[in-house]
Amino acid sequence: MYLSKLETEKLSDRQMTKLLYSDIEDYGKDGDCIFVVGSSKAIHYRLPKAVELYNAGRASKILFSGGVTWSGNDFSEAISLKKEAISLGIPEQDILIEDKSLHTLENVLASLLVLDREFHLYKINRLLAVTTSYHMKRLHLTLKTYMPSWINYTLCAAEDNNTRKDNWFLSDLGRKRVQDESVKLIRYVKQGALADVEIK
Repeated sequence: MYLSKLETEKLSDRQMTKLLYSDIEDYGKDGDCIFVVGSSKAIHYRLPKAVELYNAGRASKILFSGGVTWSGNDFSEAISLKKEAISLGIPEQDILIEDKSLHTLENVLASLLVLDREFHLYKINRLLAVTTSYHMKRLHLTLKTYMPSWINYTLCAAEDNNTRKDNWFLSDLGRKRVQDESVKLIRYVKQGALADVEIK
C-alpha cells in the first residue's frame, strides 16, 4: 500500500511499525559524508552513531545539521554536536556544520549548499544518513525528494531508549512520538511535500 492511501485516524500499531521502521536497514555501504540531523538529544544518541561510522572509515567527513538552540544550551544543535565530536577525537577539519535549519526539511535544504561547497554536488555518490530509527523514514523521503536524484543513501539509525522498533509501544512517550511521526509523514506525502512510496 502507498503512503498516500493510509488514513491517519485508522492506523494500527502494526501499520505504524511498518510505516516507520521498514526498509531502514544499514547495508554497510560507505559514503562521501555522514549526514547527522540535530535534536534535543542528538548528542546522546545520534553523535555516537556518527563517531562509530567515522571511526570505522565509512566516510571521511561528518556534516552536523541543526540550528535550534535548546533550553539550557548556549549553542545550536550543530555547534554542540561539533564541540562534542571534537572532544571524542574527531578532527575539526573533517567536521562540517549547517546551523540555520529549524526542522527536517530545512536540514536537507540548508545542507545542500554546505555539501556543494565541500564536495560539489555532482561528485557526491552516497550520504550516510544518521537520525533515530523512528525519524529515519521521514528523513530518507525528504532527502530523496529534495536532494539531487543521483545521490544514494545508507540509512544508519541511532536508537534511543523509547522509540525502537521493538519497544515504542511499551511507553506513553514512545507511543506519542511514533503516532505523531506517522501522522506527519502521511500528511506531508498527501500534501505533495514528500515523495509517495509503497509500504510493503
